[in-house]
Amino acid sequence: MLAKIPNDDGSLPAGTKGSSIFIVPRVMVNGDGTLGERNDVALAGLNHKLGYRATVNTLLNFGEGKFKPEGRAGAIGYRIGAAGQSLAIMFHMMNEARIGVGLGAAMLGYAGFRCALRYAKERPQGRPLGPSGKDPTQPQVPIIHHADVKRMLLAPKAYAEGALALNFYCARLVDEQKTAADPAKRERAWQLLDILMPIAKSWPSQWCLEANSLAIQVLGGYGYTREYPVEQHWRDNRLNMIHKGAHGIQALDLLGRKVVQDGGAPLHRLAQEMAATCARAAASGDAEAKALSKPLQRAAGAVHEATQALWASGSPALSLAHASGYLQAFGQTFLAWIWLDLRVTACARSAAARPRRA
Repeated sequence: MLAKIPNDDGSLPAGTKGSSIFIVPRVMVNGDGTLGERNDVALAGLNHKLGYRATVNTLLNFGEGKFKPEGRAGAIGYRIGAAGQSLAIMFHMMNEARIGVGLGAAMLGYAGFRCALRYAKERPQGRPLGPSGKDPTQPQVPIIHHADVKRMLLAPKAYAEGALALNFYCARLVDEQKTAADPAKRERAWQLLDILMPIAKSWPSQWCLEANSLAIQVLGGYGYTREYPVEQHWRDNRLNMIHKGAHGIQALDLLGRKVVQDGGAPLHRLAQEMAATCARAAASGDAEAKALSKPLQRAAGAVHEATQALWASGSPALSLAHASGYLQAFGQTFLAWIWLDLRVTACARSAAARPRRA
């Protein structure tokens, strides 16, 4: 838990930098390792949540005297690290925790998509367009044959699989910044990971929630009932826009800090990575990949121009009012790059695997 240690005059340190981090056990541990007396920590109640109902969320009270050990004042906690270092300690795990949030959002989005896909293949309703479709004696077709249902299935597939690729990419960067033999590669991984972390957490949590909403829509009225899991997927996924830094906080971090730090070096590094993929697409011989690289280049240029324009306004408040929209545009552009990079890589490997004529 986080708490503040009073100053010598009894006042509390100001701001978040004044908080420290503690372990507060429910049961004390004796010097010989055996369990001792109960700590003065009491359950005040349960928080009844929209989703994640299998994970209990509680409200705790400390030092009320309900379990007050004899001769001790209030609850006992053990400080971790130095006083006032709670945020620095927490951020040792924060990047990987945010990747975990993104992966959880992708998982729930993909689970909803798979359920909707299966339902769409089995649920007959309506008939094909054309003269035969007006014949009531003809059998109905599964709803997956209808254009709007295809739209509602393709969108969550793109969201969930793109989010999965995004977070796998960031997880690889976590490894590379710690283990790459070349210091330049470690620096590259750190720069990319630093600027992408708000995207890795927030983009999947926003758009895979939309994937779950579309899954409910595919099932229609059944999707709104508890007979099918898609309503639970939506409820569970709604949390991911909130925890480990709410969506708006991640947007402020991206626009207000990440894209301008070190003179814009991380943003420049990311632009280089995108440009390299576009060059590979142009040289691949894949006409569709080459065609897709052009709108990606335009989108990347538009994000760069938006970054400059927002910070040229001279008003931080005005600039940061656009932070959430900026994060969305940034994330969409990055996911477009991920999809193009996947296509170019897959095409290259497919070509390499084909047998060559002697």
